[in-house]
Amino acid sequence: MGLDPGLRRLALGTLLAAYPGPVPPDWAVDLLAEGLAGHTLFGTNIHDPAQVAATTAELRAGRPDAIIAIDEEGGDVTRLAHATGSPYPGNAALGAVDDVTLTRQVYAAIGAELAALGITLDLAPTVDVNTADENPVIGTRSFGADPLRVAAHSAAAVAGLQSAGVAACAKHFPGHGATVADSHYELPTVDVPPAVLRARDLPPFAAVVDAGVRAVMTAHIRVPALTGDGPATFSRAVLVDLLRGEYGFTGAVITDALEMKGAALAAGGVGPAAVRALAAGADLLCIGAKVDADLVELVVEEIVGALGDGRLDRARVEEAAGRAAELAAWTGTAGTPTSGPDGLGYAAALRAVRVEGDVTGLAAPLVVQVHATSTIAEGRVPWGLGPHLARAEEVRAVAGETDPDELRRWAGDRPIVLVGRHLHRLPGARELVEALAAAHPVTVVEMGWPGAWRPAGARAFVTTYGASHANGRAAAEVLGLTG
Repeated sequence: MGLDPGLRRLALGTLLAAYPGPVPPDWAVDLLAEGLAGHTLFGTNIHDPAQVAATTAELRAGRPDAIIAIDEEGGDVTRLAHATGSPYPGNAALGAVDDVTLTRQVYAAIGAELAALGITLDLAPTVDVNTADENPVIGTRSFGADPLRVAAHSAAAVAGLQSAGVAACAKHFPGHGATVADSHYELPTVDVPPAVLRARDLPPFAAVVDAGVRAVMTAHIRVPALTGDGPATFSRAVLVDLLRGEYGFTGAVITDALEMKGAALAAGGVGPAAVRALAAGADLLCIGAKVDADLVELVVEEIVGALGDGRLDRARVEEAAGRAAELAAWTGTAGTPTSGPDGLGYAAALRAVRVEGDVTGLAAPLVVQVHATSTIAEGRVPWGLGPHLARAEEVRAVAGETDPDELRRWAGDRPIVLVGRHLHRLPGARELVEALAAAHPVTVVEMGWPGAWRPAGARAFVTTYGASHANGRAAAEVLGLTG
């Protein structure tokens, strides 16, 4: 016996799916016509602006008010510029500049680009307060470690995006910044009392609610005092009592991807995770990136089954679908796209660069880029100084494997500029840098979250607060390597 058509449509109205490739398959469009709330675009869906605009038009042929979402944070997390790196600095750089007007301008420019392409929901900004230098998943995606600074810039980012008619989604509630584990792979724990969350992690969420943010994304993190053994995504105490009751949020609660291990393992699969998230108060369920028609139908069947066996109340699912529909209606009508001045992102990135030490006399150096893996959130996006170098040779090194003596021989009489990301927590990186600096003039460029470590013996330490295309150009310019 097939599913009840009305219940199937109701369940579809709570789902944000995805599909592979630059051309939407028939099933992705057909599901929209059958009630699916929308799709999220990832790097694999992006080829060029004309193709993206054609894609969003094709999706709207299935449902005119379809939510079309994307993770376009600027900085290290970009989908539109995944092939080259973002022309905008990310949140850490904007927080370092600490000009809320600039933050609003950068996000308004991002919003204008998204609106012009037919994208209606940006799964940004990240408003987590990055209080753990070892955080493997937030880092430069955060405006910083100070709650008040993060709050001010978070509100400015929301205002900028939504001025362009693109809904903002602040993430990851109730705060992923103190974690030292990645929720893509496991369930991180933040074992602090609620009072600590209110003082440290929650001020930016209060600020974005006051700024009228249209959506808030849940975190797959465990806060034992509030969530027990499960993630915040499954916690009514977090999503209803805290977010709606205490902070007064009335928009759509969107889950982080349910395929992530922090949710899927805790629930026993994506389908059960969807049921638990809805029951806890989530409205729009982001299934994930690796989605096909069968997975969507599996989730729908699980939701409909839960309506039948009492795990879900129909009024709760109707409420969720209604909030998703309200989000779709807002993104379809609000705002007029506006854009910032040409070169806004590059100028902003240049303002963020910080130099400790002496960067003169670097004509024609050997540039050594230290290999660093990317998180799932970032994806494999090009980074470094390479595209911006006019008079320098560039080589690659692997911390813990590359012999510093070999690099010194390669450099000869030339100074070395060593470029890395999160060098303070990359195994073998500190040893490589300090071995080089002990016997050779070395300038270090940190393009990740800098932390407190500074390499002994280095001539200079340069911090960009991000690894976007804009950050790379800014660093090369400060070092005098752009020609």
